[in-house]
Amino acid sequence: MKVANDELGRSIELKRKGLGLSKIEFAEILEIRQNGEQVVSNWENGTLRPSNNKIALIERLPQSPLFKKPVKSPTEIAPFSFIDLFAGIGGIRIPFEKLGGECVFTSEWDRFSKRTYAANFGHVPNGDITCIAAEDIAPHDLLLAGFPCQAFSQAGHRRGFNDTRGTMFFEIQRILAHHRPKAFLLENVKQLRGHDKGRTLRTILDILSGTTTTELPEEIQMTNEARASLCNPLNYQVGFKVLKAAHFGVPQNRERIYIIGFDRDQIPGTEQRNVAQELLDELSKVRIQTRLGDILDEPAKIDEKYTISDKLYAGHKRRLRIHQEKGNGFGYSIFNEHSAYTNTLSARYYKDGSEILIDQSHLGKNPRKLTPNECRKLQGFPKGFHIGAVSDTQIYRQFGNSVAVPVIEEIAERMKSFLLN
Repeated sequence: MKVANDELGRSIELKRKGLGLSKIEFAEILEIRQNGEQVVSNWENGTLRPSNNKIALIERLPQSPLFKKPVKSPTEIAPFSFIDLFAGIGGIRIPFEKLGGECVFTSEWDRFSKRTYAANFGHVPNGDITCIAAEDIAPHDLLLAGFPCQAFSQAGHRRGFNDTRGTMFFEIQRILAHHRPKAFLLENVKQLRGHDKGRTLRTILDILSGTTTTELPEEIQMTNEARASLCNPLNYQVGFKVLKAAHFGVPQNRERIYIIGFDRDQIPGTEQRNVAQELLDELSKVRIQTRLGDILDEPAKIDEKYTISDKLYAGHKRRLRIHQEKGNGFGYSIFNEHSAYTNTLSARYYKDGSEILIDQSHLGKNPRKLTPNECRKLQGFPKGFHIGAVSDTQIYRQFGNSVAVPVIEEIAERMKSFLLN
């Protein structure tokens, strides 16, 4: 038995080291809650055998991350550094790392997203940002954050700053106030633009630019550090724009608001004109034709489990009929390979796939859901991005909560010159 455990232990050690993870990090993504480092050590030296459940989790991980950090000489310095907040599975990080930037800090609280992130980037994000002091975050040139959107989205209750998820913006504000990076990029749902008749967005923009003149109500929940940092006004030139993923080569009608800021004290030219807004206005003119068939998997390779059942299909039809009788536009949507783009992929897609179903009538079948691999392509994540570290349910949620990478690529390319200044 010891010999078998030795062999298993060596394979576990090879995988952990191949991913570039410490024993503590490896234990965290495998959800070992007590004595994690010691447990992993015992696995690797063959004195303890993992449970079958843990072995299955380990087998789901790749041998090495797609975005493996190159070995640098001690004197080599990255052209710019950045932090990745509310990181999800790293969609915003990818383009900036591709430009040569170095990620020096990451935060994400969801344990399943952390596993996917570790499988692709070779490190485990820090946890809840509200529990991390700004001084414990490394200095950086750029702050990236796709901060929680449920407080402003149509799918949620749209409570804005009255929802604790909405107050996560103030965590971004306190970090900006402490570190004063050259620039930032924030992403959220387009409904933020009109929330509370535009007052929520106006408050955000005023805080970022340092022009706020009103004191925020005490009932808005935020950490003490965040509230105290409001006394240290920011000085960013800020621009915002709603951009549609379908205009950037992604066959999905995904609209998101992007907010860019450049520090007036560090970026030349920001006093004369609003280069942040100019950058986004220029991006709003991009138009790339899309076709859904370009990202669909080959029919012969698609598992039958993605075809919806007769019962579910009947339920979709019944709900559509009820909505039509009420005169509203809700209901399932079917697309085919010739469709220019789909509806927005959401975090609830795993439930019934109703917002995006693929026609299979020519095959004599019910419609089907997108496969996880198609969701990867629908969001523009690169080939080789590992999606097998978690279940289909979790990867659907993760892609639904993520960003359209090609949009971020275009933004990153235009921000690059300011970061290298």
